[in-house]
Amino acid sequence: MRRVPDAVLWDMDGTLIDSEKLWDIGLHELAAQLGGVLTQETRDAVVGSNMDNTMIVMFTSLGLELEKTAMDKAGVWLGERTAELFRQGVPWRPGAREALESLKAHDVPMALVTSTERSLTEIALDSIGRDYFRASICGDEVNGHNKPDPTPYLMGASQLGLPASRCVAVEDSLMGMRSAVAAGCTVLVVPAEVPIAPGPAWTVRETLEGVDAYTLGAL
Repeated sequence: MRRVPDAVLWDMDGTLIDSEKLWDIGLHELAAQLGGVLTQETRDAVVGSNMDNTMIVMFTSLGLELEKTAMDKAGVWLGERTAELFRQGVPWRPGAREALESLKAHDVPMALVTSTERSLTEIALDSIGRDYFRASICGDEVNGHNKPDPTPYLMGASQLGLPASRCVAVEDSLMGMRSAVAAGCTVLVVPAEVPIAPGPAWTVRETLEGVDAYTLGAL
């Protein structure tokens, strides 16, 4: 029998929207301001990461002292620059909007589980649409227990009134995938920036094109 999932927990950047390319702009500009160059290795290391960890990785890669005031200032600048770019509109990842519409049509509860801070997430939701989600968990709302810790996905499932084991999580990054797996979700990974091989606890697809409520239910 064909079935739909009990609930779906969505990552945002790189999964629903192609915002990683917008983050790239800010990260490259910030590295230049700090007197260095953003390497591909550093960029890959912060995909799916929260702001605090991103600053630690950035400063370390540039050989800078991990001075809190300087990192906080850099993080604020990056957040404001990314907000400027988000306000211009965020592009959809292929198939993402159609997947959301299919789940909505089948009345499947959905939550957004993102490492992005609330202020930026709200701007992105202006483009995505808030009515898809019954709840949202942001990177500055998990008391420092960010992905790959399972806390964000456990919180997302709890907000929907379900255990994580009854939820499908959709991710694009290694950090996010590890978070969802650790929480006990059924996990679909659609890599955006960094390749991820199939594994025993997650399924990998090249794109969300063709993914609907029944596709996710079959997982």
